[in-house]
Amino acid sequence: MTEAAALDLHATARLALACLDLTSLNDADTEADVATLCERAQGPHGPVAAVCVWPRFAAFARRQLPANIGVAAVANFPDGSADIERALRDTGEIVQSGAQEVDVVLPYARLQQGDEQAVSQLLNAVRRGCPGLTLKVILETGVLADDALIVRASQLSLAAGADFLKTSTGKTAVSATPQAATLMLRCIADDTQAAGRVGFKPSGGIRTVADAAIYIALCEQALGPQAVQPRRFRFGASGLLNDVEALLSGRSAPPKPAPGTY
Repeated sequence: MTEAAALDLHATARLALACLDLTSLNDADTEADVATLCERAQGPHGPVAAVCVWPRFAAFARRQLPANIGVAAVANFPDGSADIERALRDTGEIVQSGAQEVDVVLPYARLQQGDEQAVSQLLNAVRRGCPGLTLKVILETGVLADDALIVRASQLSLAAGADFLKTSTGKTAVSATPQAATLMLRCIADDTQAAGRVGFKPSGGIRTVADAAIYIALCEQALGPQAVQPRRFRFGASGLLNDVEALLSGRSAPPKPAPGTY
């Protein structure tokens, strides 16, 4: 590797770190696990953008972290049920916790069935339920699969007031892909109300700095270099932190990701 390439890779690693939502969403998570996550979020190479946890841990995580690291929690996760009451219970718990961000799963099965009304009703309800908080809508693009459905999910999310479009829960066989990212970013860029405001979050399966570079480039091409910063670009890929730290520390090989991270 040339010196210039090495420097570029280091710059990419630092950018990926600054844009990372460090995540733990295992069914068996405990406060001890979340405390460890919050400690990792404040690593030797700098802080991540946010940590993402279950709603029941959001208040605990907020107490563990400095103000410059956000707390996100998930609603309607991971199945994307069309149950509005359930989604609002999750959202209300997140709001009361003092967290800054809600990651809600779009009812993708209903979209596949052609029920756009159910999708919009849930997303609009959640948007109303978390005023002032950053709302990331998870499309579950690996399940939607069809380009037209991914585009429509993006459009419905933007119409409901999403602040970010997010690819995946990280709990399905297919998570983020460059193809899905390109479609979602194009929807943001083509929407005059969203183009200068809404962010993008590729999530799941992004484990190396080289992987991250692909999505950084796609975002830069679609939304401009000014969009590639934590306010408008995130990674939902906790395994990525291992490769970032290995590269910035000069280790030859990164440690294996912890079980249950993505």
